[in-house]
Amino acid sequence: MIELSHYLVLGALLFSIGVAGIFMNRKNAIVLLMSIELILLSVNINFIGFSHFLGDLAGQVFVFFVLTVAAAEAAIGLAILVVVFRNRSTINVGDLDSMKG
Repeated sequence: MIELSHYLVLGALLFSIGVAGIFMNRKNAIVLLMSIELILLSVNINFIGFSHFLGDLAGQVFVFFVLTVAAAEAAIGLAILVVVFRNRSTINVGDLDSMKG
C-alpha cells in the first residue's frame, strides 16, 4: 500500500528537480517554464497524498483547478515565447532584457 511518505518523497524530489532546473539554466525560457511546471506538479502530488491520507476529496478537487490554471499558463507562456522568438530570433532570457522601456 502506498503511504503518505511515498507521496511526500516524490513531491520533494520533483520540487528539487524543478528548483535545480531554474537555478542551473537561467538562459532558456522553455526550460524555465518546464521547471515551473515541475514545481506545480510536485505541489499537486502533495495535495493528492494528503487528500488520500485524510480521506477527503477537497484536495483532489483543488488539484483539478490547479491543473486547469497550469495548462492555461503553459499555453499562454508558450504562445508568448513563439511571438518573442519570431520577433527576436532567440529565446535566451539574457537577450530579452533589451525590451526594457
